[in-house]
Amino acid sequence: MKVCTDACLFGAYIANKLQPLSAVKNILDIGSGTGLLPLMLAQKTTAAIDTVEIDLAAFEQAKENIARSLYSSKIEIFNADILQFISNKKYDCIISNPPFFEADLRSGDEKKNAAKHDTSLTYTALINAVDKNLTADGFFSVLLPYHRSNYFEEEAAKLNFCLTQKLLVKQTPKHHYFRAILIFSRNKATANQSELIIKNEEGNYTDEFTNLLKDYYLYL
Repeated sequence: MKVCTDACLFGAYIANKLQPLSAVKNILDIGSGTGLLPLMLAQKTTAAIDTVEIDLAAFEQAKENIARSLYSSKIEIFNADILQFISNKKYDCIISNPPFFEADLRSGDEKKNAAKHDTSLTYTALINAVDKNLTADGFFSVLLPYHRSNYFEEEAAKLNFCLTQKLLVKQTPKHHYFRAILIFSRNKATANQSELIIKNEEGNYTDEFTNLLKDYYLYL
């Protein structure tokens, strides 16, 4: 799958959250895709990063991208199903840009279905995988379609995960929300909700978006 703006935003947002957190030693990325997210996090943290990708072609592409980067020594990639993935450690932070369109229309392309839909990983299965691999004091974050965020919150609550932060994303001030970035932990807290708009009414990137992405984009 191609790199998209919302995935870049997700990576930059989580990297920004990680920078002051020296206690985060191990990070797990579920669903590598091109390897975008671990590569973004590797630029901002000293933590060791494991990333898991079930699709062989995507795994090979991510493996090549990581190997060609300056951060290859910090990232280990596994061609595995997260539901069968076994690690010898727990993770302080888990991130995922999971299959988006649970119960929505599917295409005739099975690779796109696996990447975008719940054909390979449902939200409930993802939360169970997080529960198995996350440290007691760790946190996890997902990037979701806005219209699926409340459902995901309800499913996470069933395993006693508490929403701590929720970032709602708009393309422009005139658009409705289209993405949500959610952060959960096992510690009870009042969720902090905020919003981010990617482009202003003139079609230029907003200052908030630019400040988050300037270290990753060549031209902003």
